[in-house]
Amino acid sequence: MVFAELMLAVIAAPALVASTYLLVLTLLSARLPLPPRSRRRLRFHVVVPARNEASTIARSLASLRQLDWPTDRFRLLVVADNCDDNTAALARGAGARVLERCDPSRRGKGYALQLAFEVSRETEWADAVAVVDSDSEVSPNLLEAFAARIESGAGVVQAHYGVLAPELSWRTRLIAIAHGAFHSLRSRARERLGLSCGLRGNGWCITHEMLGLVPYAAFSMTEDLEYGIALGLAGHRVHYAPEAHANADMAVDSTIARGQRQRWEGGRFALLRSKAWPLLRATVHRRSTVCLDLALDLLVLPLSYVTLNVLLLAATAAVAMAWHPGLQAWLWAAVACTGALLIYVLRGVQLSGRGMAGLRDLLAAPLFLLWKLSLLALRNDRRVWAPTRRQEP
Repeated sequence: MVFAELMLAVIAAPALVASTYLLVLTLLSARLPLPPRSRRRLRFHVVVPARNEASTIARSLASLRQLDWPTDRFRLLVVADNCDDNTAALARGAGARVLERCDPSRRGKGYALQLAFEVSRETEWADAVAVVDSDSEVSPNLLEAFAARIESGAGVVQAHYGVLAPELSWRTRLIAIAHGAFHSLRSRARERLGLSCGLRGNGWCITHEMLGLVPYAAFSMTEDLEYGIALGLAGHRVHYAPEAHANADMAVDSTIARGQRQRWEGGRFALLRSKAWPLLRATVHRRSTVCLDLALDLLVLPLSYVTLNVLLLAATAAVAMAWHPGLQAWLWAAVACTGALLIYVLRGVQLSGRGMAGLRDLLAAPLFLLWKLSLLALRNDRRVWAPTRRQEP
């Protein structure tokens, strides 16, 4: 009996912590008030890091040209990083300034961003730098949303990161729902609590002043998460701008999607090992709720793993209860976790904008779980920054 209780407690602990954390964020995810409009005086470098993005760079730059911001107060800066196609030529043809990097020993989006930030600061023209991926389309109010918060004191701002053309496959439809939960729901709650919504890699902005305080040096495959943590450890939070968005293509080819997911999750687990303890230490020593939440964000694994944890708890508790009815409380714990996750997912569907179609999309969730399980048995090179492929082979 004691051994069974201990085993169930070990299985239940991460499931209970994760589901409680997600439920609290869900309950705090109501619509946020908007700040006053900006004075429209700030100047921006809009940086577009790109590696072999000839198929999308012109579309992305055309979207950025439609920004509702004085044309003499923003400039487009493309970093063609280790490209072997005509990305640079197409970007120049679209009117952007292009920086070309050719350094096979230092490849990755982090190095491209570091170069762009250094060039932007050296020119002493802009007040802030916005980052938009080369396969994205943005809302016209993107710079207005950033400026309004910068004028209110923010040093770093993240817009909503959404999905272009979610109907392409069952995987992209589920990713759209995941973005509704992970990006919109969680960020709304964190903004309401005065925490850091973190960086999502696309559709974010940082002031030159903040770059001076926390120099950019994030070069992992999850450079956005890494730098967001560096900001938190330095005492700064990332503000959230829900009214603006940068929507990007998602991989539909299963091989590309598998490689991307392995790199992202591999990078996340590497940061979990290296950053969780410093964040928890800062939580105690500085009484920092921002660092506490960033630590919890790392410790709470992706939803698919939390779901598998809850399923394991439910199965183990059912077997244990059949052996000893006194252990039924653990089964109720699994039911409670399931309910919390269901509320979280349904709120994610609502915020994704998928509507009733989103409920149908959830029917593919078991397939997604099986796909995620298959990733655990496969290896992939997690060091390579590769462009997203838009078509099935």
